[in-house]
Amino acid sequence: MFQRIVVPSLVGAVALGGVALGGVASAGPTGTPSGTPSAAAPAKPTVENSAARYIAPAGGAAGSLTFTAKVTDDSGVRRLKVLAWPKSSDLKPTAAEVATAESATCEKSSARTSACTYTLKVTPREAAELPEGIWNVSVLATAKDGDTAFVPEAATFSVPR
Repeated sequence: MFQRIVVPSLVGAVALGGVALGGVASAGPTGTPSGTPSAAAPAKPTVENSAARYIAPAGGAAGSLTFTAKVTDDSGVRRLKVLAWPKSSDLKPTAAEVATAESATCEKSSARTSACTYTLKVTPREAAELPEGIWNVSVLATAKDGDTAFVPEAATFSVPR
């Protein structure tokens, strides 16, 4: 079995490849005598406009899973890890687990923002082993300054039979 797909034999669950989302933090006034505001605290990465699409294999041709998102950080985007997993499973991926998943390809669109895409080909044999139903995509975004943001459910998609 490929490294990008894990099929635990007891659970029958499948985890496919990793991406992330986070909040924005900023500092308010410092309360100094001059009343000048402090410099803004570095923001954590954010993931926006995320979407996932599964296309089942057909006619002997491979299918695919595609995840896309806009990732932004004040220092720039280093990477986005993506992990897909069936909602019906007992899996609850953590940030540490998603950190070991595959990376999306991120194209820089500005100094702070990248458009990230993760695409995974799915063979007919692999598709036959995927649990039917709703799947979640967890992501972990890492900024150039090392900040991270974990989004446990960045997108959902359906695997039909």
